[in-house]
Amino acid sequence: MPGLLLGDEFPNFEADTTIGRIKFHDFLGSSWGILFSHPRDFTPVCTTELACAARISDEFKKRGVKMIALSVDSVEDHRCWSKDVMAFNSAAESQLPFPIIADDKRELAVKLGMLDPDELDKDGIPLTARCVFVIGPDKKMKLSILYPATTGRNFDELLRVIDSLQLTAQKKVATPVDWKPGDKVMVIPSLSDAEAAQLFPNGVTTKELPSGKKYLRYTQP
Repeated sequence: MPGLLLGDEFPNFEADTTIGRIKFHDFLGSSWGILFSHPRDFTPVCTTELACAARISDEFKKRGVKMIALSVDSVEDHRCWSKDVMAFNSAAESQLPFPIIADDKRELAVKLGMLDPDELDKDGIPLTARCVFVIGPDKKMKLSILYPATTGRNFDELLRVIDSLQLTAQKKVATPVDWKPGDKVMVIPSLSDAEAAQLFPNGVTTKELPSGKKYLRYTQP
């Protein structure tokens, strides 16, 4: 993503949304945030994604994560589309539980490197890719994932990586492949055995390896 790397401060952009004009850092406050973009309103894959995000919005809230979506259409279109999204969830009378940013001039999509050059709209203009940005309370980018316009996201995986990000921000651990909350975690290599023993009262186990190197150290957080 040109110009925006992990650990960079996320741009404090201003934009019109379905809840009015926002300044992004003010919108986040002291919370974590997730910004996910969509190629276009009133399209099939995007509708299923927004519907899933709405269904599990309480899971993000439980983790202290503010949600916000983006699509290259107007606020008016977003509000109308939101009704379709909630109807897909069989909750037509309910409001979409998070705002959608209007980016009809594609200014944010360009600034944040969101355009998918292989997927064009009817006018031959690149669609917005399915980007995911997770932003920490320090306003720095903690994770980015870029899907093509044709591939829908897995929101269970987004919750899993947020659990990992929040855990590893607090403790000197890393999460192994396919980790989920409750599983053992790995002690980071920069900690000595003595430091690890002091930090992890639940104990540290080490897997024996042919190399004799003791780098696979596990603990229960």
